[in-house]
Amino acid sequence: MLWSGLLFGLLGSLHCVGMCGPIAFLLPLDRKRRSKRWLQLISYHSGRLSTYALLGALIGWVGQGLNLFGLQQQLSVIIGVLMIATVLLPHRVLNRYAISKPLYRWVGSIKAALGTELIKRDPGTFFTIGFLNGLLPCGLVYMAIFGAMAMGGVSYGALYMVLFGLGTVPLMTTAVYLGNFLKGGLRKKIVKVIPVVIVLVGLLFVLRGMGLGIKFISPPDSVAIEQVSSKHSCH
Repeated sequence: MLWSGLLFGLLGSLHCVGMCGPIAFLLPLDRKRRSKRWLQLISYHSGRLSTYALLGALIGWVGQGLNLFGLQQQLSVIIGVLMIATVLLPHRVLNRYAISKPLYRWVGSIKAALGTELIKRDPGTFFTIGFLNGLLPCGLVYMAIFGAMAMGGVSYGALYMVLFGLGTVPLMTTAVYLGNFLKGGLRKKIVKVIPVVIVLVGLLFVLRGMGLGIKFISPPDSVAIEQVSSKHSCH
Protein backbone atom coordinates (compact mmCIF):
# COMPACT_ATOMS: atom_id res chain seq x y z
CA MET A 1 0.00 0.00 0.00
CA LEU A 2 3.01 2.33 0.16
CA TRP A 3 2.67 3.01 -3.55
CA SER A 4 -0.69 4.72 -2.94
CA GLY A 5 1.21 7.59 -1.29
CA LEU A 6 3.16 8.20 -4.50
CA LEU A 7 -0.06 7.92 -6.50
CA PHE A 8 -1.72 10.53 -4.30
CA GLY A 9 1.18 12.87 -4.85
CA LEU A 10 1.38 12.40 -8.62
CA LEU A 11 -2.33 12.76 -9.34
CA GLY A 12 -2.91 15.36 -6.67
CA SER A 13 -0.10 17.61 -7.89
CA LEU A 14 -2.55 19.87 -9.70
CA HIS A 15 -4.32 20.52 -6.40
CA CYS A 16 -0.94 21.26 -4.83
CA VAL A 17 -0.12 23.76 -7.58
CA GLY A 18 -3.44 25.49 -7.00
CA MET A 19 -2.93 25.69 -3.22
CA CYS A 20 0.84 26.19 -2.94
CA GLY A 21 1.61 27.44 -6.44
CA PRO A 22 1.67 31.11 -5.38
CA ILE A 23 4.42 30.28 -2.88
CA ALA A 24 6.39 28.41 -5.56
CA PHE A 25 5.96 31.33 -8.01
CA LEU A 26 7.38 33.76 -5.43
CA LEU A 27 10.48 31.74 -4.55
CA PRO A 28 13.49 34.11 -4.68
CA LEU A 29 15.40 31.85 -7.07
CA ASP A 30 18.68 32.79 -8.67
CA ARG A 31 17.63 33.31 -12.30
CA LYS A 32 21.16 33.79 -13.58
CA ARG A 33 22.97 30.68 -12.38
CA ARG A 34 21.26 27.42 -13.28
CA SER A 35 23.29 25.24 -10.87
CA LYS A 36 22.49 27.48 -7.91
CA ARG A 37 18.85 27.65 -8.94
CA TRP A 38 18.55 23.87 -8.93
CA LEU A 39 20.22 23.67 -5.52
CA GLN A 40 17.67 26.16 -4.23
CA LEU A 41 14.80 24.10 -5.65
CA ILE A 42 16.21 20.91 -4.13
CA SER A 43 16.49 22.69 -0.78
CA TYR A 44 12.85 23.86 -1.06
CA HIS A 45 11.55 20.38 -1.86
CA SER A 46 13.75 18.87 0.86
CA GLY A 47 12.06 21.17 3.37
CA ARG A 48 8.61 20.01 2.25
CA LEU A 49 9.63 16.36 2.33
CA SER A 50 11.11 16.80 5.81
CA THR A 51 7.79 18.14 7.09
CA TYR A 52 5.88 15.29 5.47
CA ALA A 53 8.32 12.74 6.91
CA LEU A 54 7.88 14.16 10.43
CA LEU A 55 4.09 14.18 10.09
CA GLY A 56 4.18 10.63 8.73
CA ALA A 57 6.41 9.41 11.56
CA LEU A 58 4.14 11.01 14.17
CA ILE A 59 0.91 9.66 12.74
CA GLY A 60 2.60 6.32 12.03
CA TRP A 61 3.51 6.13 15.72
CA VAL A 62 -0.18 6.56 16.57
CA GLY A 63 -1.05 3.82 14.08
CA GLN A 64 1.64 1.59 15.57
CA GLY A 65 0.07 1.97 19.00
CA LEU A 66 -3.29 0.89 17.64
CA ASN A 67 -1.58 -1.96 15.81
CA LEU A 68 -0.13 -3.27 19.09
CA PHE A 69 -3.68 -3.55 20.42
CA GLY A 70 -4.64 -5.65 17.40
CA LEU A 71 -6.62 -2.86 15.74
CA GLN A 72 -4.61 -2.47 12.53
CA GLN A 73 -7.17 -4.03 10.25
CA GLN A 74 -10.11 -2.23 11.87
CA LEU A 75 -8.13 1.01 11.49
CA SER A 76 -7.53 0.27 7.82
CA VAL A 77 -11.28 -0.17 7.25
CA ILE A 78 -12.13 3.05 9.13
CA ILE A 79 -9.55 5.06 7.20
CA GLY A 80 -10.77 3.64 3.90
CA VAL A 81 -14.35 4.58 4.77
CA LEU A 82 -13.25 8.11 5.77
CA MET A 83 -11.44 8.56 2.45
CA ILE A 84 -14.52 7.51 0.52
CA ALA A 85 -16.79 9.67 2.70
CA THR A 86 -14.76 12.81 2.00
CA VAL A 87 -15.47 12.34 -1.70
CA LEU A 88 -19.11 11.17 -1.57
CA LEU A 89 -20.52 13.35 1.21
CA PRO A 90 -21.81 16.81 0.21
CA HIS A 91 -19.34 19.62 0.88
CA ARG A 92 -21.82 21.43 3.14
CA VAL A 93 -21.79 18.41 5.46
CA LEU A 94 -18.00 18.22 5.56
CA ASN A 95 -17.67 21.96 6.16
CA ARG A 96 -19.46 21.56 9.49
CA TYR A 97 -16.56 19.43 10.69
CA ALA A 98 -13.70 21.19 8.88
CA ILE A 99 -10.60 20.42 10.92
CA SER A 100 -8.79 23.46 9.55
CA LYS A 101 -11.02 25.98 11.36
CA PRO A 102 -9.39 25.65 14.81
CA LEU A 103 -6.01 26.15 13.10
CA TYR A 104 -6.68 29.55 11.53
CA ARG A 105 -4.52 31.48 14.01
CA TRP A 106 -1.69 28.95 13.68
CA VAL A 107 -1.96 29.07 9.90
CA GLY A 108 -1.80 32.86 10.04
CA SER A 109 1.50 32.70 11.92
CA ILE A 110 2.91 30.23 9.37
CA LYS A 111 1.92 32.51 6.49
CA ALA A 112 3.54 35.45 8.26
CA ALA A 113 6.75 33.44 8.68
CA LEU A 114 6.59 32.46 5.00
CA GLY A 115 6.23 36.08 3.99
CA THR A 116 9.34 36.95 5.98
CA GLU A 117 11.35 34.11 4.45
CA LEU A 118 10.29 34.89 0.88
CA ILE A 119 12.13 38.20 0.96
CA LYS A 120 15.34 36.66 2.26
CA ARG A 121 18.18 35.08 0.29
CA ASP A 122 19.99 33.29 3.10
CA PRO A 123 21.40 29.77 2.46
CA GLY A 124 18.71 28.12 4.58
CA THR A 125 15.83 30.22 3.27
CA PHE A 126 14.56 27.72 0.70
CA PHE A 127 14.59 24.79 3.12
CA THR A 128 12.68 26.87 5.68
CA ILE A 129 10.11 27.96 3.08
CA GLY A 130 9.58 24.34 2.06
CA PHE A 131 9.31 23.21 5.68
CA LEU A 132 6.70 25.87 6.48
CA ASN A 133 4.91 25.16 3.19
CA GLY A 134 4.46 21.55 4.27
CA LEU A 135 2.70 22.67 7.47
CA LEU A 136 -0.10 24.52 5.68
CA PRO A 137 -3.47 22.69 5.87
CA CYS A 138 -4.37 20.80 2.70
CA GLY A 139 -7.14 18.30 2.03
CA LEU A 140 -4.88 16.10 -0.05
CA VAL A 141 -2.27 16.01 2.72
CA TYR A 142 -5.02 14.93 5.13
CA MET A 143 -5.80 11.99 2.84
CA ALA A 144 -2.12 11.04 2.76
CA ILE A 145 -1.95 11.29 6.57
CA PHE A 146 -4.87 8.88 6.81
CA GLY A 147 -2.89 6.46 4.68
CA ALA A 148 0.25 6.93 6.79
CA MET A 149 -1.66 6.05 9.94
CA ALA A 150 -2.88 2.83 8.35
CA MET A 151 0.72 1.79 7.68
CA GLY A 152 0.97 0.92 11.38
CA GLY A 153 4.57 2.00 12.03
CA VAL A 154 6.81 5.05 12.43
CA SER A 155 9.18 4.27 9.55
CA TYR A 156 6.41 3.15 7.20
CA GLY A 157 4.33 6.22 8.04
CA ALA A 158 7.29 8.50 7.32
CA LEU A 159 8.08 6.66 4.07
CA TYR A 160 4.45 6.88 2.95
CA MET A 161 4.43 10.66 3.39
CA VAL A 162 7.83 11.05 1.71
CA LEU A 163 6.52 9.13 -1.31
CA PHE A 164 3.51 11.43 -1.34
CA GLY A 165 5.82 14.44 -1.32
CA LEU A 166 8.00 13.01 -4.09
CA GLY A 167 4.90 12.56 -6.22
CA THR A 168 4.24 16.32 -6.04
CA VAL A 169 7.78 17.34 -6.96
CA PRO A 170 7.61 17.14 -10.81
CA LEU A 171 4.55 19.33 -11.26
CA MET A 172 5.49 21.75 -8.48
CA THR A 173 8.92 22.20 -10.07
CA THR A 174 7.35 22.79 -13.48
CA ALA A 175 5.02 25.36 -11.92
CA VAL A 176 8.01 27.33 -10.63
CA TYR A 177 9.19 27.85 -14.21
CA LEU A 178 5.98 27.99 -16.22
CA GLY A 179 3.43 29.35 -13.75
CA ASN A 180 -0.19 28.55 -14.64
CA PHE A 181 0.78 26.30 -17.54
CA LEU A 182 -2.13 23.85 -17.65
CA LYS A 183 -5.01 24.75 -19.94
CA GLY A 184 -8.52 24.92 -18.47
CA GLY A 185 -9.80 21.76 -20.20
CA LEU A 186 -6.90 19.59 -19.10
CA ARG A 187 -7.05 21.04 -15.59
CA LYS A 188 -10.74 20.11 -15.27
CA LYS A 189 -10.08 16.56 -16.47
CA ILE A 190 -7.30 16.03 -13.94
CA VAL A 191 -9.41 17.51 -11.13
CA LYS A 192 -12.15 14.99 -11.95
CA VAL A 193 -9.67 12.10 -11.70
CA ILE A 194 -8.48 12.97 -8.17
CA PRO A 195 -11.74 12.00 -6.35
CA VAL A 196 -11.87 8.72 -8.29
CA VAL A 197 -8.33 7.88 -7.17
CA ILE A 198 -9.19 8.71 -3.55
CA VAL A 199 -12.22 6.39 -3.67
CA LEU A 200 -10.19 3.57 -5.25
CA VAL A 201 -7.43 3.88 -2.64
CA GLY A 202 -10.09 4.04 0.08
CA LEU A 203 -11.58 0.79 -1.24
CA LEU A 204 -8.13 -0.81 -1.18
CA PHE A 205 -7.72 0.17 2.48
CA VAL A 206 -11.14 -1.33 3.25
CA LEU A 207 -10.22 -4.56 1.46
CA ARG A 208 -6.89 -4.63 3.28
CA GLY A 209 -8.66 -4.44 6.62
CA MET A 210 -11.23 -7.12 5.79
CA GLY A 211 -8.59 -9.86 5.69
CA LEU A 212 -10.01 -11.69 2.67
CA GLY A 213 -6.78 -13.53 1.93
CA ILE A 214 -6.15 -11.75 -1.39
CA LYS A 215 -2.41 -11.70 -2.01
CA PHE A 216 -0.79 -8.23 -1.76
CA ILE A 217 -4.22 -6.58 -1.28
CA SER A 218 -6.11 -8.15 1.62
CA PRO A 219 -3.92 -10.33 3.88
CA PRO A 220 -5.77 -12.75 6.18
CA ASP A 221 -6.49 -11.82 9.80
CA SER A 222 -4.03 -14.42 11.00
CA VAL A 223 -1.12 -12.51 9.45
CA ALA A 224 -1.94 -9.35 11.39
CA ILE A 225 -2.47 -11.35 14.60
CA GLU A 226 0.90 -13.06 14.20
CA GLN A 227 2.60 -9.70 13.63
CA VAL A 228 1.06 -8.22 16.75
CA SER A 229 1.93 -11.31 18.80
CA SER A 230 5.54 -11.21 17.66
CA LYS A 231 5.85 -7.56 18.67
CA HIS A 232 4.47 -8.30 22.14
CA SER A 233 6.80 -11.25 22.55
CA CYS A 234 9.82 -9.01 21.98
CA HIS A 235 9.10 -7.03 25.15
